[in-house]
This record gives sequence, C-alpha cells and structure tokens, in this order.
Amino acid sequence: MKDKNSIGNIINVAVGVCLVCAVIVSTAAVTLRPLQEENRASFRQLNVLQAAGIYEPGMNVSEAFQRIDRRIVEFDTGEYVDPPGGFDPVRAVRDPAQSRALTGDPAGIGRRTHYGEVFLARDEAGRLERVILPVHAYGLWSTMYAFLALEPDLNTVAGISFFEHGETPGLGGEIENPRWQEGWVGRRIRDSDGNLVFRVDRGRTPEGVPDADYRVDGLSGATITSRGVENMVRFWLGDEGYGPYLAGLQRRIQAGEVM
Repeated sequence: MKDKNSIGNIINVAVGVCLVCAVIVSTAAVTLRPLQEENRASFRQLNVLQAAGIYEPGMNVSEAFQRIDRRIVEFDTGEYVDPPGGFDPVRAVRDPAQSRALTGDPAGIGRRTHYGEVFLARDEAGRLERVILPVHAYGLWSTMYAFLALEPDLNTVAGISFFEHGETPGLGGEIENPRWQEGWVGRRIRDSDGNLVFRVDRGRTPEGVPDADYRVDGLSGATITSRGVENMVRFWLGDEGYGPYLAGLQRRIQAGEVM
C-alpha cells in the first residue's frame, strides 16, 4: 500500500495543487482583463470630465464623454496626426522609437513621447468649450498624473484633476483635495506678453499681490510636491510640451477656423 505521507506523494500533491491554482489564476486574469481595461478607460474618462468641470454626480460617464473629441498631437509641430497602429502613451514612453530622452528636464519625467493626447470638449451647439491636456511630473515620491483643462482662450484654467500619485497623505497627497483643486479655476498661465508666468506659491498666496491671477496656493508642508506641480504646468504648456499645439490652435480660433 502506498504511503500517503511519503515525500514523493507530498510533492505530487503540492505540484497538483499549484497547477490547479495556476490554472484558476490564469483563467481569472484572462477573463477579467477586458473588465479591468473597461474600468481603467472609464476612470480616465471620469477624470477628463471632472477636470473640464462638466461632470455631475450620477452622470453616465460614457454618455457624457461623447461630448469629448480625443485627438493625437505631434509635440514638435503642434499638428494633429494619426499614428499608424494608434497611440498608447503608456507603451510609447517605453519605446525608444516613439519617445526621446529629455535634457534639462524640470518635470523629472526622463522621457517624452513624440505624440500626446488632447481632449476637446464641445457644447451642445458644437462650440469649443474646454481643451483638456494630460500632464505629469515628478513630485517628492512619485510621478503625479493629472488632466489640466483650459478655457477656449487657451490661457485660463478651467479645472484640474489629479488621478494618480504616491505623494504623502495629508501633505503632498492634498493635490487630490477638491478644495485645493478649486483654487485653480480662473487662474491664468501666460501674461499679456505671452510669457509663461504661472506659479505655485510656497504656502498661501499673499493678499493683494498684483499677479494673483497667475498664482495658486502651495501645499502646506509639501514644498517639493508644490514645486513639482509648478514644473509640470510649465513643462507641458511650454515649448517641449503642448506649447506649439496651443499656439497653432489659438491662431485657428482667431481666424475663425475653430468654433
């Protein structure tokens, strides 16, 4: 009679259990992947809508997102493009053929893709209502990801929504606090000469300063995170980021080519 407690039998049982568990886990992963991707896409859509200020609790996200037109932009030219095979920013930044290393990188992101997403929100009449830009930069502990929405003048902040980061809860993690994000609404990016002068203060913006429209309160006890947020805006709205695209879109708006 075979000894159930023999080393060989124990190994066989252990291997069998591992194989069964591996099959179950693999099957679950394959089965759940479409649902996970759908949830991830819905989460991004929600944050785009929140940044644009057009989301209301209980709203159907997928239906509301039909107002949003997703386009791909070539950063260097500022022109709309249709990359062969589509564009996935997560994969592209890891591909040397679709991205490049940055020098003098204030955002601390290391590489920038050749292309970027833009989201155009339109009202019921089809007029441009918001331009929403994906932006990211390194803070104290992590890369901070957000959507920054601009008014049709392309210079006034309509809203911001941080959706991923690893900053310290209660300090740098306050970037996701709705009350702090509300302080961005109405702030301006460039002065009348076109200079990018937006800044995040090291603490509260002093009362009565003449350039208050270009400043956002800093995060208490989170100087490095605040600096990272400021660098994020300056980089992505500058010449290395969406600057050429926004300049071209501004010209088209002024020429009446864009509603």
